[in-house]
Amino acid sequence: MSRLKKTILPAILLFAVYYAVFSGEYSWFALREVRMELEEVEDELARKRQQIDSLLALADSVESDPSMLERIARERFGMIRDGETLYRFAEPSNSVRPSVDSAGTERR
Repeated sequence: MSRLKKTILPAILLFAVYYAVFSGEYSWFALREVRMELEEVEDELARKRQQIDSLLALADSVESDPSMLERIARERFGMIRDGETLYRFAEPSNSVRPSVDSAGTERR
């Protein structure tokens, strides 16, 4: 009986340790993977919160700052004030742009 306890008890204990580390839903590897995934999700959440904060700041400045409204009207919609002249620069569609090699010299 004592020989049976000396043999089976360590084997059961060894099996339990192996099962806890390498297999099962709550193994060490599975928990490590879940922790890494949690860190990624928390990082993404922090980025989204920062993006929300900057969008809220932009919305607040659009609502309360007239110069911001003017800037948006000028940049996005090309609006101008009375007496101003709007100049737009565009390349002709058939123009050939010279290529520049790695040394910084123009080639055609």
